[in-house]
Amino acid sequence: MRIVKFIGIIFISAILIGCGAYSFTGISLPPETKTFQVNYFENFAGSNPGSTVEPGLERDFKIALEELILNQTSLDLVKSNGDLVYEGEITEFRISPMTSTANNTAAQNRLTIGVFVRYYNKLDEETNFEQRFSFYYDYPGSAQLVGSQKDTAIEEIFERITQDIVNKSLANW
Repeated sequence: MRIVKFIGIIFISAILIGCGAYSFTGISLPPETKTFQVNYFENFAGSNPGSTVEPGLERDFKIALEELILNQTSLDLVKSNGDLVYEGEITEFRISPMTSTANNTAAQNRLTIGVFVRYYNKLDEETNFEQRFSFYYDYPGSAQLVGSQKDTAIEEIFERITQDIVNKSLANW
């Protein structure tokens, strides 16, 4: 009976040790990767035709990206000299009509946010990239995108964009 328990403990230990390099998020980082930094994302949305500048969007995006990486990895956030560096610009904040009614009014509108990201991995420069990420939020044409509805829209868009950035940079998706 003691031998069965001993073999069971060794078997379970081997399984747990073998799974140590993986996570449920699909992110597996080399053990020497310890830190990351997210630099300021300049808001250039207003220079894109049809797009406007939403005050505070750059700050909210930076925080959303930092929080996602902190929640999904064991990396430490630093202000400079991070092993991984994220930076870029907010390139689009646009509200567009998607469908119209018989009266030529919008039946549905779409908020689109675009972000251009530069990612640098100081420990593996082959994984560096520059890429645009964007996502959207649809809402009724009769509604105004203000207050809590606007906050919800931006939050949902940021969830998708930041997850796409993390997947591209850390999970190689």
